[in-house]
Amino acid sequence: MKENGNTDRSGRFRSQPHPEKTHDTGGAGDPALEVVQREIRPLNGFAMLLLITVLLIASIVVIVIGGLRISSGAPAGTALLIAGIIGCCIFPILYGGLKVVGPNEALVLTLFGNYYGTILRQGFHYVNPFASFNNPAYSKALEKAKATAAGDGSSLRKLSSGNISINEKKTISMKNMTLNNGTQKVNDVMGNPVIIGAVVIWKVTNPTKAVFHVEDYTEFLSIQTDSTIRNIARLYPYDSMDVDDNGETAERTLRGSSQEIADSMRAELAERVEFAGLEIEEVKITHLSYAEEIAAAMLQRQQAEAVIAARTKIVDGAVSMVKMAIDKLGDEDIVILDEERKAAMVSNLLVVLCSGRESQPVINSGSIY
Repeated sequence: MKENGNTDRSGRFRSQPHPEKTHDTGGAGDPALEVVQREIRPLNGFAMLLLITVLLIASIVVIVIGGLRISSGAPAGTALLIAGIIGCCIFPILYGGLKVVGPNEALVLTLFGNYYGTILRQGFHYVNPFASFNNPAYSKALEKAKATAAGDGSSLRKLSSGNISINEKKTISMKNMTLNNGTQKVNDVMGNPVIIGAVVIWKVTNPTKAVFHVEDYTEFLSIQTDSTIRNIARLYPYDSMDVDDNGETAERTLRGSSQEIADSMRAELAERVEFAGLEIEEVKITHLSYAEEIAAAMLQRQQAEAVIAARTKIVDGAVSMVKMAIDKLGDEDIVILDEERKAAMVSNLLVVLCSGRESQPVINSGSIY
């Protein structure tokens, strides 16, 4: 058999690693870490419930018959008694295989530490009684409830008895859910601190990946949402000062292009959480404002821009009105004005039209010359 290696100058054998056995486990999409979902076809839960109950009752009957045979001295009484006791010990364990799965829910099962399968069909099912469920949300809620009960001295008895009520289910919900990640402070492309918040519409499409590829898929989604919002928001300015004649900006801004930026967030977030079996339906920006430390300065800038835009509009309109008045007077030969009088007329009309206050007319009773 040929060894995979070579010899050095001293003649000693030096082994070489097998390339086909090395795996890069650094990436999230490493095939070596991926668990392929396998849907199992469980037995009918109602039929198995009836069968186990009948067998349990039969075991009790066998115990009674065995006891009567022993008391009467009939043969095989001890064997029947032992068989009945064994049945009464085994058949109640089989009740643990009964599982209930609701609509748009899935149940991920493991057996002795190995992935057993996933139930995707709703209904009352029966599986291996030693198969255990896996739901990080349920386990997290259970630990939180236990910690709360342990912190309260009056609840220690309740904790020891296991009577702790939680709202989470043992199954994985595959319904559309909403994540309201609150608001966070980020810097836009110009370095201005901005307060931004978004909601995410999402659902679990592969419950097996959601359970085995990440520790807690809900927390994983929340952290990835924070990172995505921060990463996308820093690529755009909050608002742009370069405005064209139509009042529109040539570049995308957080305030003016919120829908396009939300779509970019959805695309990046969907790519990040695909490995965890999650699908992002929609991302909506719910809150957008400057941070408190620069809000007053930005408000003054917006007010100045509004005043400049209004004045520009007023001046444009006044110039067009003055031009129209001079042209009308000249075309209809109402009055002939020289350049000096035209300049005086233009000055007076611009003062009247562009003034921020109501003008007071002055009547000239003498000659204009």
